[in-house]
Amino acid sequence: MSIIIKTAEEIEKMRVACRLAAEVLEMIAPYMKAGITTEELDNICHDYIVNVQKAIPAPLNYHGFPKSTCISINHVVCHGIPSPDKKLKEGDIVNMDITVIKDGYHGDTSQMFIIGKGSIMAERLCRVAQECLYLAIKMVKPGARLGDFGAAIQKHAEGHGYSVVREYCGHGIGKGFHEEPQVLHYGKAGTGEILRPGMCFTIEPMINAGKPQCSVLKDEWTVVTKDRSLSAQWEHTLLVTEDGCEVLTLRKDEALERVIHHS
Repeated sequence: MSIIIKTAEEIEKMRVACRLAAEVLEMIAPYMKAGITTEELDNICHDYIVNVQKAIPAPLNYHGFPKSTCISINHVVCHGIPSPDKKLKEGDIVNMDITVIKDGYHGDTSQMFIIGKGSIMAERLCRVAQECLYLAIKMVKPGARLGDFGAAIQKHAEGHGYSVVREYCGHGIGKGFHEEPQVLHYGKAGTGEILRPGMCFTIEPMINAGKPQCSVLKDEWTVVTKDRSLSAQWEHTLLVTEDGCEVLTLRKDEALERVIHHS
């Protein structure tokens, strides 16, 4: 499958879907407290997406995934299944991953939450993982290559003593949840697909405090670090513009420009 360059009409639909995804994260933030179950969080998000936003939670029934969100705690790297048995605890680090479909187009984003007061190590990991995402976003422009920011993410993470998960990556997005290209969070500058205006894709580096190796649990979804070290991830959906990029899933609380220009 080739990379789809979005039309002006498609870009407008992407902006709407992505804004809705960001709003789900803003809505759920006050609920991210010790004692709540991940199933309760999932139910709140599901009701908001379906009844308030009049949208569709993309993960639900996607290749058989049983819930409307992915909630990944501590050493869970990604694809954590919300459960009535899993309560948030003081000091947990939690990734909430939201994808909505509106008018046939997907918006995909995730962020980390620290429950109560986290350890210095946990806070540092979450901060560096977000820095990895932001430095990559600031490199996105026509003519840049995917390997450029894959290499930059890897250098920043490993420079802090962390590792980058290899098995999972960012992806093109639009009418499809996962389109071309694959966006690796490691690699070599000057390699990979050349970016062109109208491309939409996610950047979503998964950064481990320990080694990069992962395994999948028996539920066939939940991905964990093999060494049970903490893992953190932040994700945005981006549009390549004529002179930079637009962060389609930007939240109000972020210290990042929505539209980034390169002279």
